[in-house]
Amino acid sequence: MPQRSMMRFERLMGTESRASLDPRTGTWKEQLENRISTVEALSEYVHLTEEEIEGIERASSRFRWAVTSYYASLMDPDDPDCPIRKQAIPSPLEIYDRAGTPDPLLEEEHSPVPGVVKVYPDRIALLITNQCPTLCRHCLRKRLAGTEDKHLGDERVKGALEYLRSHPEIRDVLITGGDALMLEDEAIEDLLANLRAIPHLEIIRLGSRTLCTLPQRITPELCRMLERFHPLYLNTQFNHPKEITREATQAADMLCRAGIPLGNQSVLLKGINDDVKTMKRLIQGLVKIRIRPYYLYQCQVLSGTAHFRVPIETGIYIMRHLRGFTSGLAIPTYVLDTPYGKSPLNPTYALGREGDYFVMRTWDGHIWREFNPVEDEQ
Repeated sequence: MPQRSMMRFERLMGTESRASLDPRTGTWKEQLENRISTVEALSEYVHLTEEEIEGIERASSRFRWAVTSYYASLMDPDDPDCPIRKQAIPSPLEIYDRAGTPDPLLEEEHSPVPGVVKVYPDRIALLITNQCPTLCRHCLRKRLAGTEDKHLGDERVKGALEYLRSHPEIRDVLITGGDALMLEDEAIEDLLANLRAIPHLEIIRLGSRTLCTLPQRITPELCRMLERFHPLYLNTQFNHPKEITREATQAADMLCRAGIPLGNQSVLLKGINDDVKTMKRLIQGLVKIRIRPYYLYQCQVLSGTAHFRVPIETGIYIMRHLRGFTSGLAIPTYVLDTPYGKSPLNPTYALGREGDYFVMRTWDGHIWREFNPVEDEQ
């Protein structure tokens, strides 16, 4: 570490470095108990720059931060542009965001009872906890995950279940937070059993980034329990191919063997995955470990994320250069999430009608006219 940074480090901490938990072993609970949340602990993994130290000192006073030792072990110790470092280490740029708002999706206005967010007519999100293994700097729910770790209390869980029982139009529940898998196995099992007892609920989904930031959470015991509650789906979040590790692959394999389809919801982030080459490597790597690319989210106008946001045209350009250049199985839907739901932002291939022909552009730019009269005259 540069001398100036070391002096500042000592001023911030005033203590000597301590030995860390082996970042690639240990139980998920040990990983959580030993999460990194100080300059001292993080310095065991990377050579922090002046800017990173400033970010920890300034931005973390507004937005809480923590990272698992596993995820920190993926950081390049000498490269401040490392995509893992950028996602996990606070930046001083987080406090310079005039456009960002704490709740860009107006989730609190769409919450009929505590813990429930309802935007669509047939499904809801159940925010069961605000705890995450790593507090991502681009997190949509910084307003929740940025406070002390806590789960939805028993009374509020009962209230949410009662709401679901009294609304038969709801057929699909997403358990999220925070991270749905931060609950103990027994608590998850109890919640799933209560949900499965509601006759009109058809689909249960879990939202969890543990495959990426804490793959130790995916245990044989967890998988054996989850497979009792099918149809059950799990969506996760990988944003860069560097996150696809041996441990992540093993976690995905266990869930797949339990019959749980896996989807990925990436976020388009400046300097991390906002180019065609990186995005292609990411989606192809995910398909290889049986995680289907599902969504690519435009980064929200969220407080503290101005330095991550890219023009929507950039996302459309990336999508145009994925279609046809890799399997359709690997291509996510590029979406902008709004207070009224998700809207696709994919390139336009349908160009309109010319008499009895419908005109379209192919993936490689050719124009094709398909005979397709409005009235069946064939």
